[in-house]
Amino acid sequence: MSTFVLVPGACHGAWWFEPLARQLREHGHQAYPLTLTGIGARKHQLTASVNLDTHIDDVVNLLEDEQITDAVLVGHSYAGMVITGAADRVPDRVEGLVYLDAFLPADGDSCWTLTTDAQREWYVGGSAATGYGVEPLPFFDQRATAHPLASLLQRIRLGGGTSRFKRKEFAYVTEWGGADSPFHTSIERASQDPSFRVHVLESRHDVMRDVPEEILRILLEV
Repeated sequence: MSTFVLVPGACHGAWWFEPLARQLREHGHQAYPLTLTGIGARKHQLTASVNLDTHIDDVVNLLEDEQITDAVLVGHSYAGMVITGAADRVPDRVEGLVYLDAFLPADGDSCWTLTTDAQREWYVGGSAATGYGVEPLPFFDQRATAHPLASLLQRIRLGGGTSRFKRKEFAYVTEWGGADSPFHTSIERASQDPSFRVHVLESRHDVMRDVPEEILRILLEV
């Protein structure tokens, strides 16, 4: 049995991972889909001070409160930053990492430094209304809410990084609608690291909508 902590990407709440969590439980595993501070059901907590450290704390606090010591942290998109930071902070509580078309940062990286110019334009333009909440893109699910801008700009601080974890998966998608993937650097890093098992998904970025059965398969193999 494994314990999965499922962290959704920007603007998305635990609802995005809930169908997968139910399936994992049906297979005998524990699963905790997480809503990060300031997003989804916690959108009332969105302020200018919510940053990447806040979201890393969300995961660390869950691991400590639930006394989890065998976590497989699963992060989609932005949440690759979050699971990397959480694993670095409490490595004794983490057994594996799964990146689903997600950022794979090194020390000092941020979403801003890793992503494309098109995504940076979204960060800036999308936060114009409040100055701190990046509005969802038009094609996002109607439940998506504004995302804390500071979490996309803050550089991550890592001690040991991901090298100490033996179980690491990276899945990336092939369809970005003609645009360059924001995760190009992260894909290269995972592909060049023999400690990662890399999966190529014939899908768009919303993998839980397009290829949920493939995501379940990857996690069950972990």
